Amino acid sequence: MSPEQFLVISSVVLIAAFVQGSTGVGFALITAPVIGIVRPELLPVCVLVLMLPLNFYVAWRERRAVDRRGASWITAGRVFGTAGGLWVLAALSATSLSLFVGASTIAAALATLVMPAFSPNRHAFVAAGLVTGVTETATGIGGPPLALVYQHQSAPVMRSTVALCFLVGELFSLVILLLTGRVGPTQFSAATELLPALVIGALLSRFVHHRINDRFLRTFVLVFAVASGAALLIKAH
Repeated sequence: MSPEQFLVISSVVLIAAFVQGSTGVGFALITAPVIGIVRPELLPVCVLVLMLPLNFYVAWRERRAVDRRGASWITAGRVFGTAGGLWVLAALSATSLSLFVGASTIAAALATLVMPAFSPNRHAFVAAGLVTGVTETATGIGGPPLALVYQHQSAPVMRSTVALCFLVGELFSLVILLLTGRVGPTQFSAATELLPALVIGALLSRFVHHRINDRFLRTFVLVFAVASGAALLIKAH
């Protein structure tokens, strides 16, 4: 990774860790499109590896608010969705994967804007886990479906439960990717280099997560996601 690439990606990782530590979502939505532009070969493993310590920290920090029932059903759906994610990786070229990441990022952001309020049930949890398994295994982006399910719950419930679901799902995806030969030393090396930026962003979120204006940050994430996704689509062409 060149110094310029490192500066760009580490800055984005710091911001994304702060946003997700504060709101519960946003890390992959922010980082995956940028990494897809700068170093596409690092997707999705680098993002998945970086999210492990981040989500462990958030889940532990607010462990008393975890929705265990919802997390269980989401994880069940996630198991089946991972197989779909592996199919996407096998079926798409690097250019097509960039198009897929960009389009899915924009679609997820727009869906979050228009989704009406609802109380999630078992079917909604399983569906969210299924879609998350596909998109996170293929691209590292898995937050939008979970954000949609928990968007009308309290901030601590959303942050802690989404973090726990991410943590379990990411471990599962990484094991599957490793067994299928899609994990390389370059991806782990890049994640190690970016770890200090992740830690700084996560620790900074500790001072504001209980006071921050969630609506503002979610709007920021969505706008950034649309812009990054559009840039990735343009690059793929």
